[in-house]
Amino acid sequence: SQQGCDPFAQTQRSKLQHRRARINQQINKEMRMRAGAENLFRATSNHKVKETVALELSYVNSNLQLLKEELEELNSSMDVYQNDSESISVPMIPLGLKETKELDLLVPLKDFISEHYGEEGVLFEKEIKEFMELRQAMRTPSRNEAGLELLMEYYNQLYFLDSRFFPPTKTLGVFFHWYDSLTGVPSHQRALAFEKGSVLFNLGALHTQIGARQDRASLPGLNQAIDAFQKAAGAFNYLKENFSNAPSLDMSAASLTMLVRLMVAQVQECVFEKMTLLCAQNDFPARLQLAQEAARVEEVYSLVHQTMSQPHVKDYVPFSWTTMVHVKSEHFKALSHYFAAIALCDCPAPSDAELLEQEKAFLQFHVTMPEGPSLHVLLQDPEERRKLGKAHLKKAIMKHEEAMRIHGLCKILRKMDILQEVLSFAHKRSLSKYSEIDHEEDFFETGEAPDIHREWGFFGIVGGQGVCAFRVSASSQGPLSVFSAKNKWYPARRVHLMRGENGFGFTLRGDSPVLIAGVIPGGCAAEAGLKEGDYIISVNGKDCKWSKHAEVVQLLKSTGKEGVDIGVITLQGSECPKAVDRKAAVMSSGPGMLKSNKENSRKSLMNSKSASTLLVWSKKSKRSKKSTYSGVPFTAVGDNEAMY
Repeated sequence: SQQGCDPFAQTQRSKLQHRRARINQQINKEMRMRAGAENLFRATSNHKVKETVALELSYVNSNLQLLKEELEELNSSMDVYQNDSESISVPMIPLGLKETKELDLLVPLKDFISEHYGEEGVLFEKEIKEFMELRQAMRTPSRNEAGLELLMEYYNQLYFLDSRFFPPTKTLGVFFHWYDSLTGVPSHQRALAFEKGSVLFNLGALHTQIGARQDRASLPGLNQAIDAFQKAAGAFNYLKENFSNAPSLDMSAASLTMLVRLMVAQVQECVFEKMTLLCAQNDFPARLQLAQEAARVEEVYSLVHQTMSQPHVKDYVPFSWTTMVHVKSEHFKALSHYFAAIALCDCPAPSDAELLEQEKAFLQFHVTMPEGPSLHVLLQDPEERRKLGKAHLKKAIMKHEEAMRIHGLCKILRKMDILQEVLSFAHKRSLSKYSEIDHEEDFFETGEAPDIHREWGFFGIVGGQGVCAFRVSASSQGPLSVFSAKNKWYPARRVHLMRGENGFGFTLRGDSPVLIAGVIPGGCAAEAGLKEGDYIISVNGKDCKWSKHAEVVQLLKSTGKEGVDIGVITLQGSECPKAVDRKAAVMSSGPGMLKSNKENSRKSLMNSKSASTLLVWSKKSKRSKKSTYSGVPFTAVGDNEAMY
């Protein structure tokens, strides 16, 4: 049988979890004392007794407040979950696991077997004890693949327990006790759905701990962090969509929405870090893209901060979390302006051949066009580039200082040396660059740099629990098969296309999004700059990322003599088109996890009837559409291709 971590092992993480368990028990004790005191206060008419009880209640409430503060500090111990690498990375926010009480199912299950199945319950003692050992082990999962498998194995066993021993008409009289991860308040229910939901929450929480411990200074570490935070977001989102009337705050819809958004932001931050590792030096379009990616990270962290600041959420989310995401939103805003300045000041002026492409990229770079000369002049005049770069650096320095100010407001974050180091380094780097490009003879007043458009990019948030696929998607982001974190694009291009005598001169294939599978040399499409492997994302301004093949064709055919504007993207690394992986993205699970029983399939899980209305498991298959393309020459038009 699988084993959890040694509960007596004195690792930093296990010490935290022991403290969490102790605080949970103390909160439970104080709440029971408070309930008893409140009942006595209501029941008695003796004024002296009322005064004594009121005094006792004030002590209990003070103790609860102190315990709440201690738990908040525990939830803020992000540094324990980070990696031990020498490299400097901004800390990520992990979640602590929910604690549960021990559960003895031996007698209830033996009685049910005897009564319901008419068999001797004692014959099944060995299996029941093995199940109870599995439950005990999953309370302390290791922070790796084995820990995830352990939680999944227990979750899968709950399906059998539900279908075999929890009839809809009666209960076993067993209560499942779990403590809130954020508040420490205990909850208990007879519904097995509460047990399932709590295990799924821990599955997501364990993914956050695995993501936080990765060494993000390397590509493999970044890819693993992206994967872990994606799956954490998927787990919390699946829980939000399928779990209702949660008895604990951490599993309420508002909390889970906040956690999904937090994980999405941490994925996006990792994507930015990945881009910085891969970004070519002195490459103007790459530097612009990096600035836009930083603006996107700022945007998603701003959304998380808004969510955490809502009245019904801010009371139980640790102040250090709220401060951390606020600091990050300001920090990445500063970085977006810093990289804009680097693109302008450090990259050489474009040659005549590069000028048109750089103009197109820069045209969509700012939210509003900067004041001053035309783009043509700006990009070719080093002095104008320096002026605009200086304006961006001025804004970057202001935002760096704001990030450091907010950071200083939180006592817990002030203790995190590594965060202080990252903020200070970024601030000094911007100041140094400003000093480098600032000339003594500058008499002009540095203008206000416009904000930067977020990077046009998409990432998928996927996960699963072995038998289910979690998916978080926004309809505006397009299908996950193409628009996922592991794929990156060159900046989107807008191409004006005229129809020639022989049509547009390209071959289209697939749906959502439609792919340009081939381009006829010398044809209209080739002359307009379209390439094999481009994806069509818009036609005359209409979003086509989710459009079917026939819908895109109809839009193209309905154009007149004036031609058509097509928006396209090209995947980086797809210049020689290759097949996109068709495998459905699901959470990784051990190869032997489901071998013990064929009955434990996705179908049987999704069609099982829960003993409780608390969890309504979706019976609809949520399969994401997959799109593939290959390097078939335009002349070889297959059955699913058409030339236009």
